[in-house]
Amino acid sequence: MSKKTIAVIGATGAQGGGLVRAILSRGDFAARAITRKPDSDKAKALAQSGAEVVAADMDDLASLQKAFAGAHGAFCVTNYWEHFSPEKELAQAENLARACKDAGVTHAIWSTLEDTRLRVPLDDDRMPTLQDHYKVPHFDAKGEANHFFTDLDVPTTLLHTSFFWDNLIHFGMGPKEGEDGKLTFVLPMADKKLPGIAVEDIGKCAYGIFNDGGELIGKTVGIAGEHLTGTQMAEKLSAALGREVVYQDVPPEIYRTFGFDGADDLGNMFQYKQEFEAEFCGMRDLEFSRSINPELLTFSAWLDQNAKRIPLE
Repeated sequence: MSKKTIAVIGATGAQGGGLVRAILSRGDFAARAITRKPDSDKAKALAQSGAEVVAADMDDLASLQKAFAGAHGAFCVTNYWEHFSPEKELAQAENLARACKDAGVTHAIWSTLEDTRLRVPLDDDRMPTLQDHYKVPHFDAKGEANHFFTDLDVPTTLLHTSFFWDNLIHFGMGPKEGEDGKLTFVLPMADKKLPGIAVEDIGKCAYGIFNDGGELIGKTVGIAGEHLTGTQMAEKLSAALGREVVYQDVPPEIYRTFGFDGADDLGNMFQYKQEFEAEFCGMRDLEFSRSINPELLTFSAWLDQNAKRIPLE
């Protein structure tokens, strides 16, 4: 009997790549790795590992319809940081939803986030409005796009992810050594808890959702490996690095001025997470996360595997 196929968008990226690897390691499903660049080294590595690699582009509905054809499930994710355009993200999400509908997939997962405007309207001056229509663009567009899946009656699980601990490696958010030789960990979270997760665990959690027999279709769920304050993260970083790491809180209004692309977006994001700590953490239930992914890493366990990869300069 042939295995049911899970079509995975962003298969050479963080979330999708983790799901493809989870599927291949467990063997209950067949993995269809969807990528714009099937000839890339990452795509070739997935093919060698046993995935079916298929070319498609989220800006091209026809290519998605072809890529999803015959699939039992589809994992859908967009990458705002590739283009910084909420409108492009919305258009891509609509294409993904329509492709799921047209292919008749039995179960879709849409990797989404909160639409912060539901709690902080555009006329609320607690935080600036960005790009005329958003408070946290990379959140709001995803949250707004949920309706594409529900309006089309696509059998979908809405999956809310958390702060990627891998950002400490790849996004320059790890501790930095000052002129005095001390390590400082900057995070605009005051004394509030930040839900975080290992990127690889997102894929494993998505696998758990697909493997749950459709019980989570129509549900909105959130995942995290741990909820930690900046001080707690600094303590764990100190233990893993063997050097003292001091947590430095930076107010969101200062963080927004840091000057790198997306600083204003992230400053608003951290402010939202601070002001709505209870709701944001509450959405990302640790017990649920571990129930669908028993291998879920804590921050300390992630550091055991990755501390040496964190650049300190």
